[in-house]
This record gives sequence, C-alpha cells and structure tokens, in this order.
Amino acid sequence: MGPVDRTGRRLSLSALDLGFVGVAALAAGAVNALAGGGTLITFPALTAVGVPALNANITNTVALSPGYVGGTVAQRADLEGQRPRVRAAAIPALIGGLVGGALLLAVGAATFRALVPWLILLATALLAVDPIAKRWVRARLSHPTVHGSPYLTALVAFVGAVYGGFFGAGLGIILLALYSLVIPDTLIRINALKQATSFVANATAALFFVFSGHIVWEAAAVMAVGALVGGAAAGRIVRFVNPGVLRAVVVSIGVIVAIVYFVT
Repeated sequence: MGPVDRTGRRLSLSALDLGFVGVAALAAGAVNALAGGGTLITFPALTAVGVPALNANITNTVALSPGYVGGTVAQRADLEGQRPRVRAAAIPALIGGLVGGALLLAVGAATFRALVPWLILLATALLAVDPIAKRWVRARLSHPTVHGSPYLTALVAFVGAVYGGFFGAGLGIILLALYSLVIPDTLIRINALKQATSFVANATAALFFVFSGHIVWEAAAVMAVGALVGGAAAGRIVRFVNPGVLRAVVVSIGVIVAIVYFVT
C-alpha cells in the first residue's frame, strides 16, 4: 500500500509539496557541502508537507545517500594507503547501518516521533560544536597517544553506523571525533575514512529501507536531484559564504524546529 498520512490515507504529495521539499533539498545539498547540517533542513521540510516523522526520516536517508558517493570519490586520494583501515571499517559499518535501520523500524512511528525533538537537539548540538571538535581533533592528532587498532577502528565504525542508520544527522562529527581517539593520522586522512564509513552506513540503511514500504518515492527522487545540484552549486558560491555564519543559521533552525516538535 505504501506510506500513509496521519489520517491513515495513502500519502500523496502535490506538485507544490514536491517543489517545496525539492528546494529544501537544494539548500541542504549546498549546506552540507559548505558547513554541514542539511538534514536539519530537509527533515522538517518533509514533515511540514504532511509526511509522518518515521517516513520523513527514512525518505530523507534514501534521498540524501547519493551525496555520500560524491564526497567519498572526491577524497579517494586521501584513502590511499588506508586499505587495511577501510577493510576494518567496511563490514562493521555495513552491519551497523542494518542494525540502525532495523532499530528504527522496531521502535515504531509513535516512539520515534517522541524521540524526534531530542534527536534534532543532538544533531544541532553536534553541528554547533563542530569547529571546537575539529580543533580538539587537530590538537590530539598532533600528539597521538594511540598506535591504531583494526578492532577499535571496527568498533567505531559499527557504533557510528548504528546511529547513522537510525537518524544520521551529525554522523560525520561523531565519526571524526571517535576515529581520532583510535587512529594516529592526519585530520585529512581520518576525514576521508569518516566519509567512506558514512557512505557505507547510509547506503546500507537506504537499501534496507527500500523494502520497508515507508519511503515517499516521489519526494525521495526530487530531493536526490535537488541535493546533488545544491552540492555542485556550492562549489561556485563557496568564496562568498562564511561557513561560520551559515552554521549559526542552521543551528538556529535546528533549535526552532526542536522547540516546535516539543510543543506540538
């Protein structure tokens, strides 16, 4: 039957609704490329047009997952020499993405809706502390105190992927911080591993959700195109945008959205 709205009827979005979520995805694609936090735009946009929270989360995961392909390919040079780490992270990330996706479906729509404001606040907080986290990571990596372990790399990949399969906003920040605790390397190379791990986790969760019956496919298709175009366009405007200001705007949006969910 496919997704249903809050009244139990089959969910159907108008052309205006699709245009709205498409523009939101366009903005999210650009925001992800410039500062991060695009999910804080697309998720509430979907719920604003009547998509229930669980369906919105799943549709959002499927729609934005192609963006991880571009990010991983763009950083493939920084993955050279990291094949053992990629191997250590790949299977745990795949399993974690499945576990996170299965956990999301298991908690059900009502429980997930109750968790939404807390998840948005968590993602907003992660985005807000991103610059601080990166400074901390750089400082830690300049004086590494670990020797690296494939088992710890696998554990980080699994933990991060479970979160990514369940909700995902702020996953990159979580992985970057955790990887810096267990891998002695440069920020650029750890960032590339983070990107590859995020790709595996999100792609796995997205494929799992394909068979869930919860995806609003017309919205997912429009959003996927919008996010890819927005990400590509960001390269043309990056010189004119202050990432700090943009991050502050997205954080403000996240706080407002969380408050709205708390009171509705």
